[in-house]
Amino acid sequence: MSSATPATRNTRKTIIGNVTSRSGDKSVKVTIPYKTPHPLYHKVINRKTVVHVHDEKNETKVGDKVEIMETRPLSRLKRWRVLSVVEHAVTTDAVAISEADVAAQVPTKTTIPTPAPQA
Repeated sequence: MSSATPATRNTRKTIIGNVTSRSGDKSVKVTIPYKTPHPLYHKVINRKTVVHVHDEKNETKVGDKVEIMETRPLSRLKRWRVLSVVEHAVTTDAVAISEADVAAQVPTKTTIPTPAPQA
């Protein structure tokens, strides 16, 4: 049995999808959206495929657009691995705010200035 060199090995599928869940350590779920026509009515339908992906460096987070590649079975469900992060998710860091801060920012009936009646 000879080992396959990179030149003779078959090219593996690569797909771009969005990270929808961080399942556990080094594991993510990636959703791959696609459109297909309805077989009878020919209207375009939005469909999706969800795959379990191996993320060796834990570098992805929910909302990232990633490129994944097909690989040998790594666990019961994982058959894909992360190649690269194409686009990072736009997130804001969660900061705890107090009830007093919210009350200062949100107008209430008592704090809304009433306009003067115009004659």
